[in-house]
Amino acid sequence: MRIAVNTRLLIPDKLEGVGRFSVELLRRLVQNHPEVEFVFCFDRPFSPEFIFGPNVKGLVVNPPARHPFLYYYWFQHRLPKALETENIDLFFSPDGHVPLKLKAKTLVAIHDLAFEHFAKGVDVLHQLYYKFFFLRFARKATRLITVSDFSKADLVRTYQVNPEKIDVIHNGVSAVFKQSEIKLADRIPYFIYVGAIHPRKNILNLLRAFEQFKTANAGLPHQMVLVSRSSWKTSQIARYLKKMIHRTDVIFNKNLSDNELNILLNNATALVYPSYFEGFGLPVIEAFACGTPVITTKNTVMAEIAKGAAHLFEANNVDELAELLFLQASGAAQNAEKIKLGLTLVQNYSWDIAAEQLWQTIQKTLA
Repeated sequence: MRIAVNTRLLIPDKLEGVGRFSVELLRRLVQNHPEVEFVFCFDRPFSPEFIFGPNVKGLVVNPPARHPFLYYYWFQHRLPKALETENIDLFFSPDGHVPLKLKAKTLVAIHDLAFEHFAKGVDVLHQLYYKFFFLRFARKATRLITVSDFSKADLVRTYQVNPEKIDVIHNGVSAVFKQSEIKLADRIPYFIYVGAIHPRKNILNLLRAFEQFKTANAGLPHQMVLVSRSSWKTSQIARYLKKMIHRTDVIFNKNLSDNELNILLNNATALVYPSYFEGFGLPVIEAFACGTPVITTKNTVMAEIAKGAAHLFEANNVDELAELLFLQASGAAQNAEKIKLGLTLVQNYSWDIAAEQLWQTIQKTLA
């Protein structure tokens, strides 16, 4: 068996979301199935760390594709041409893109359809590209995978995809994220957010709620720590920060290792994850693994993933979020049962389980 894989998002020190999903699953797939030959398709010179075994061939297909015009050129012209001589049985794309004229069977992961429902913060050209092509990618795919029941239902509803050809494979949580005895000495208490600084992540309302909480509770010293490797359309947030009375209590961290993030999560008063729209919401599961209380929204997939282990609020209700911050900071929140449930739920989110489910889906795709 010979499987080509779209690995263009495997870039050292820049693994987020889909990149992390790809690495965790592909590493296990390669190591668990030495009888399979893999062709990893990169759009630039690749790091040897992503060649997970002797059964992997790294194929560089130029040019680097980081713009809608180049997405089109790379996926619809350069990549299929390069694969003509590779004699593949299957093309697997972890980021949703697929060559529409490829003759081989295709397995495509579409994590969410945020661009269909929350256009704010997505530039017009990307929006047009996503809306035009992802419908076609979803219908072209021999089989689809997605990361939650919510996203599966969204694909069926929005793109009229046959639900029988969609498999749900949940994200896993890295073994790095676990309860730790390491304490941050003399650290001011803090809430933590982990993720992109993007309009759909609802950071503006998070800051508004934090400002309200701090103003009403002068005796509570808590800070808000935002951990993000990337930012997008942050001018509105920057303007609000300048107006904040308590802006010095908002701390930005980036480029943290998983071990450093694990320690921060373990020592946080709570993880706050206020997103408007998600396909999964991995930081919530990582916080559960650390035994850290979680505050998140009732929106989209969050209630499905949290399953009663988190404190929920309406994404636009700043007052409700400010009250939840107060309950956590003051020690009045009822956390014990939720933390216990969260630690139990984490056992269901394993990359080993996900890799085995992916292999089963590959077999179904080729049947």
